[in-house]
Amino acid sequence: MTAAIIASSRLRLGLAALAVGAFSAFGTPAEARGPDGIADVAEKVIDAVVNISTSQTVEAKGGGNAMPQLPPGSPFEEFFDDFFKNRRGPGGGSKGGDNGPPKKTNSLGSGFIIDTSGVVVTNNHVIADADEINVILNDGTKIKAELVGVDKKTDLAVLKFKPPKPLIAVKFGDSDKLRLGDWVVAIGNPFSLGGTVTAGIVSAKNRDISSGPYDSYIQTDASINRGNSGGPLFNLDGDVIGVNTLIISPSGGSIGIGFAVPSKTVAGVVDQLRQFGELRRGWLGVRIQSVTDEIAESLNIKPARGALVAGVDDKGPAKPAGIEPGDVVVKFDGKDVKDPKDLSRVVADTAVGKEVDVIIIRKGEEQTKKVTLGRLQDPDKVQAAVKTDEPAPEKPVTQKALGLDLAALNKDLRTRYKIKDSVKGVVVTNVDANSDAAEKRLSAGDVIVEVAQEAVSNGADIQKRVDQLKKDGKKSVLLLVSNADGELRFVALSVQ
Repeated sequence: MTAAIIASSRLRLGLAALAVGAFSAFGTPAEARGPDGIADVAEKVIDAVVNISTSQTVEAKGGGNAMPQLPPGSPFEEFFDDFFKNRRGPGGGSKGGDNGPPKKTNSLGSGFIIDTSGVVVTNNHVIADADEINVILNDGTKIKAELVGVDKKTDLAVLKFKPPKPLIAVKFGDSDKLRLGDWVVAIGNPFSLGGTVTAGIVSAKNRDISSGPYDSYIQTDASINRGNSGGPLFNLDGDVIGVNTLIISPSGGSIGIGFAVPSKTVAGVVDQLRQFGELRRGWLGVRIQSVTDEIAESLNIKPARGALVAGVDDKGPAKPAGIEPGDVVVKFDGKDVKDPKDLSRVVADTAVGKEVDVIIIRKGEEQTKKVTLGRLQDPDKVQAAVKTDEPAPEKPVTQKALGLDLAALNKDLRTRYKIKDSVKGVVVTNVDANSDAAEKRLSAGDVIVEVAQEAVSNGADIQKRVDQLKKDGKKSVLLLVSNADGELRFVALSVQ
């Protein structure tokens, strides 16, 4: 018995020694190294992190700050709703404060100094609609700031203030070099507790949370709360690799899911805001959609990838370059395009007026097009006038195919579905509720412009193309579909 106990003890001692040996062989683990590196970073950069204080006069009757426009069902709706109600004060600008005089409300956020002349970066939603903006330094000094420029699409803003004393500034690092699991440090003003340091790791990169057209967030589990918005996310070299912007939180506090705009995006936006006071994004002049497996099969693309050109602006740069609907963009200016989001980001980040190579796949073959980028403008929404003095309606001659009732376009059908004169093709007058077409959201009033990349003018044309594809052993047919306003999209339907 004694010998067995001794042997067991020796075994445990041997395993402990082996563990110590492994510890020495592989060096100090990240859990031990992290705190030392974090302390060094905090000491180095904390004086460059500032609090942002804003004030705004609002009408008591239903007034207040407008919430950022978020997609329906966004996990951030509740967060922003609570945040902006707090900015409006008790009653949130609703029934509780309808009859009082105008009130001055205050809010707090975070930011960081990028130039010792007094240039600060923060989030747009931190300073949105503010009457007055103040920067509060780490030592409590409060200075009035002016707005240099904002970019709502990336939720970034640049401020400028006159330094009362020498400042410490931080620089941007390369967010592209981040790896999953890298240590990161967040410093900011959560719940008005300025100069707060938290740490965590990079949980994910290039996260698309559908909050904007250029989503590519860094996800981190570093503790980020209300008031951290606009504050910096540092790597262990003390470089800014992101701007803390959003959290997911059912309770309003940190649950370890925070998002930061990557420094690669921030640096480009900040440069343009400082130079022009606005963003000048590149513009290709195309409407794009995803390449589904069915669409890829129809276009002989393996594997499914790229951004499918659904429409080309007649006045855009892509038109004279020879890019057409049905082309699939797989590379832009030397960068791979895996999906439409990739193309949107890279085009927006490319300088206006630059000539770039765009590699497309057309009918199964790669081609290179040279495009000189234009400048993205806010689209003008022009409603087309609808004539009401048309002659008596004609009964359309319809034909069934692909679960659709199809008819050649005439004046009556154009009037009935308010289809622009510029739209050509075969109009859908009815959709079988149990068909693949219904699942793909085709509806009466849609116009089929092309079938398998060939123009059609009547139902017989469509049926002929479908019959041929069946004989060729194809599983699906690619339709180019227009809505009444002429906006195009591709839809792949099963022919089985």
